Amino acid sequence: MKTKRNVLVIGAGGVGAVSAHKCAQNNDVLGGIYLASRSIEKCDATIADIHAKGNLKDKSGTLQSLCVDAQNREAIGEAIKEANADIVINVASPICNMPILDACIEAGVAYIDTAVHEDEDEDYYDFPWYAHNEWKRRDSCLDKGVTAVLGAGFDPGVVNAYCAYALKHYFDTIDSIDIMDVNAGNHGKYFATNFDPETNLLEINEQVGYWEEFEWKKCDPHSKSRTYEFPDIGKQTVYLMGHDEIHSLPLNIEAGNIRFWMGFGEHYINCFNVLKNIGMLSPEKITTIDGVEVAPIRVLKAVLPKPESLGANYTGNTCIGNLVTGKGKDGKQTEVFIYNTCSHEACYQEVNSQAISYTAGVPPVAAAVLLRTGEWDVKKMVNVEELDPDPYLELLARMGLPTSVVHARPEQYHEQLFEPSTEPLVAREG
Repeated sequence: MKTKRNVLVIGAGGVGAVSAHKCAQNNDVLGGIYLASRSIEKCDATIADIHAKGNLKDKSGTLQSLCVDAQNREAIGEAIKEANADIVINVASPICNMPILDACIEAGVAYIDTAVHEDEDEDYYDFPWYAHNEWKRRDSCLDKGVTAVLGAGFDPGVVNAYCAYALKHYFDTIDSIDIMDVNAGNHGKYFATNFDPETNLLEINEQVGYWEEFEWKKCDPHSKSRTYEFPDIGKQTVYLMGHDEIHSLPLNIEAGNIRFWMGFGEHYINCFNVLKNIGMLSPEKITTIDGVEVAPIRVLKAVLPKPESLGANYTGNTCIGNLVTGKGKDGKQTEVFIYNTCSHEACYQEVNSQAISYTAGVPPVAAAVLLRTGEWDVKKMVNVEELDPDPYLELLARMGLPTSVVHARPEQYHEQLFEPSTEPLVAREG
């Protein structure tokens, strides 16, 4: 007898909408799709988009919205029961991670997220970040046989798989991994963030942590930069930043240097610095002249363009990849750049989204498919680099995020990994 299996997607922002579209495109494998958020109106709007785009592959399959408070563990547990879900994709705010994860462990269902947990009342964690919350649940996942895949977006997520792929196929030992994320697109707005402004701007403002010479180091934001010639988008300036993947990779990939760099234009940096210097990035509440208590960053979030509104006019590409150096399989020093480029226009045409949300929202669905087919259903908690990267990158190529490699030796040349396949995916029985 087959067990009924469904997927519950929690979060209906820009990333959640992409994940819902991609789940719908793969519902013949994943089963029924439920989209849950505090705002059921957002869920209903996404479902209407899915139907309008013709993205529900099995037209007889379930596609339904639910209202849930993603910070309430009991409410999440009830949503899991109502959806009869055995896989939960968490694309809600990172402050919701622990309630959702705990509810999944309690219900005995698989869990996938795209970012490390954040606490509203905690603005700094010692390194590594995952040790403060997620990894404390490792034993519980193992005891209950719950698969929990942490950080399965693009960065973290796909870039972690790039590290594992490089070590598996190109290197005997790795010296340095420099993860670089650049958005070379143009949304036409004076200033906007590509995902939740509160999460985005606080992330950019935090002290930078990075792994160098086999130890944790810190520096001020935007204090270290470099210029790199990227495929497809040309020369770009990137800045050293703290980021989620840095907090698991050094424990799983032996490399002396692991750093994360993000591209920012001069206009963006200028706007950011003004907002920071006048106090608009503060999460601490103030009292207005009308006696209203509000955090300045919440006001800023309210007036900035909503990330999901940017897609219609977005042009250009993103490029995210890993520059990896070390000793190759032939014993010689080598360097590769493993990367993806993604078109804003193509993303909007497919799922009414810009490429930032697309690159974050597609990978957790690929992870869900690999749980369904059994290839990643490991019955324990893992970060992405602990899993076999090959089926992940192969599936991502089929789902719209192909991977390419620039080899620096013996002569610079490009390699396209995993040409998209039309072979049907098959769900595992049971």
